[in-house]
Amino acid sequence: MERAAPPTHLTFQPADAEAFAAAVTAATPDTPISAADLHRLDAARAPGEHHTRRLAWEGGEIVGALETELPRMDSFEGWLQLVIHTLRPDDAVREALWAEGLATVTAAGAEVAVTRVKEDTPDLPFLLAHGWQEHDRMWPSTLDLRALDFAAFADEEARVREAGFRLLPLTDLGPWDEAQQRRYYDLTIALLADVPSARPIEPWPFEVWQRRIGNGIEREGLFVAVAPDGEWVGTSQLAQPLPARPGTLHNGLTGVLPAWRGHGLGLALKLAAARAALARGYTHSRTSNHTGNRPMLAINGRLGFVREAATVTLIRSLDGGG
Repeated sequence: MERAAPPTHLTFQPADAEAFAAAVTAATPDTPISAADLHRLDAARAPGEHHTRRLAWEGGEIVGALETELPRMDSFEGWLQLVIHTLRPDDAVREALWAEGLATVTAAGAEVAVTRVKEDTPDLPFLLAHGWQEHDRMWPSTLDLRALDFAAFADEEARVREAGFRLLPLTDLGPWDEAQQRRYYDLTIALLADVPSARPIEPWPFEVWQRRIGNGIEREGLFVAVAPDGEWVGTSQLAQPLPARPGTLHNGLTGVLPAWRGHGLGLALKLAAARAALARGYTHSRTSNHTGNRPMLAINGRLGFVREAATVTLIRSLDGGG
C-alpha cells in the first residue's frame, strides 16, 4: 500500500498514556479521557494483542493522535480498528493520519480496517470519498434518570411481578465465581445472537469476556430477569461508569430470550436498573442502539432517552487495494 505524502515535517512518534490522553482530550473536549482510563483498557488486553498509540507532530506541534487496536464491537477475524483524532482542521493532516493508520493495520496483517465517526463531523464525507464504506449506524442517546416518571409504568411493572418474574441484581444471585460468570456469559451470548446489526455479532470467548468485563464489572448494575422456574431469561446492563461524563453509566445490552418475550420484561428490566443507579448516586444513563433495533428504540423513547447524532461504522478492504 502506498502512503499519501504527509505535510512537511509530519512525523509519527509513540506516545505514553499521559501525552496521548492530553492530545485526545484537546481534540475532543466534550469527551475527555485520562491516562488512568487508558491504563485500564491496556490492562484488559491479551499478551501480544495488536495495539499501537502514536502522536503526529509537525515541527514542535502535536497535530493529531492515532491508535490501532483489535475492535471490541466488530471483533471479526482479520479486522483491526483505527481511532484518529485531528487537532487541526487541515485536510493534509487528516489525510496523512488516515493513510498512516491504514499502513499500520495493513502491516499488522489486517484484511479489513474499521473505524467509527460521528455523522455530523468532517471525517465522514472525507472517508466516504477515500474508499471507505458505511457498515453500520448506531444512535447514542442519554436519559436523565432524575426525570424518569416511574409511576407512569407502575401497572406494567405490576404485571411482571404478578406473572412470577423476579428482577434482581447479580449481587443477589450468589457468589461471582466462575460458574456464575459462565451462567451470565451464556445468557449474554444467547441474547447477542438476536441483536439487529449489519453482520451477526461474533462474541468474545469466555476468557476474553472475563478479562475485559467479568472480573471488574459492578454487579449492582447487572439486572437479571428470573422466570418462575428459576431460569435466567433476560438482562439489562447499567453498570459501566463513563469517566468522561460524571454521574453517567453506560447502558449496555438489554434483552430477553425469545421464548419469554411479550411479558414486558425489557421495559421492566430497564426500570429496575435505573432505580438501582439512582440509589447508587448516578444521574444519567447513556446507550447506543443499532438504527434497525426498533423494539429497543421504542422502549428507550418511552423512557425519555434523548437521541443524538448517529455514530457511523465504516470499513475499508485491505486486500491489496490500499
